[in-house]
Amino acid sequence: MTGIICAMQIEADGILALCGDIVKEEKYGMTFTRGTLHGRELVIVVCGIGKVNAAMCATVLIDRYQPALVINVGVAGAVSPVVSIGDIVIGTRAVEHDMNTTALGDRQGEVSFPNGKVLYFDCDKDTVRRLEEACTDLPDTKVVRGIIASGDMFISARPKRLRLNDRFGAIACEMEGASIGHVCYCCGVPFAILRAISDDINENKGMDFVKFCALAAQKTVHAVDRFVSVL
Repeated sequence: MTGIICAMQIEADGILALCGDIVKEEKYGMTFTRGTLHGRELVIVVCGIGKVNAAMCATVLIDRYQPALVINVGVAGAVSPVVSIGDIVIGTRAVEHDMNTTALGDRQGEVSFPNGKVLYFDCDKDTVRRLEEACTDLPDTKVVRGIIASGDMFISARPKRLRLNDRFGAIACEMEGASIGHVCYCCGVPFAILRAISDDINENKGMDFVKFCALAAQKTVHAVDRFVSVL
């Protein structure tokens, strides 16, 4: 079974529309939808925006359904000129950019665990490769692997976006992926992040995000469909 976590309903609707044998379960205010796609079993859930929502959702998903893989699917903003609106970013690693205990001598983004510290949560390499292959027939779409930065803020200003690129090597930012990676790391479950760029590196105040969100979501739906078809 593969778990798919989306932050917003628009990101999940297209995937849900492709599935059959639908069974829904409400848990802690979230709807977990089990279904089949190309004969494979999926659990799809909308977690809501932000790291805490995403972490809670990933924890419940893993505990309740024991997925072999968790994929975070949705849209993201560019923090590098390498990608622009409509391009696909497949995460290789994820970092919680707003985690900050630098006053204690840690690196920004570093997460402390009882047995050590982690700055980047690594995505499953085989899944990264297969997701990239699933995107090869998307027209007029650049597909890029790279680091994704997550934090509890919508970053619109170009200087702040470029700072994430400079500090972490990130090429995209969003608000959920790294916290899902955090939970999967703790639980020993492979994870991946698939994001379509809905707003570019230039100054914006969310208008590009709203305008291009539907287009970006269509591309991630296509990629998930192709990915599942060859599992």
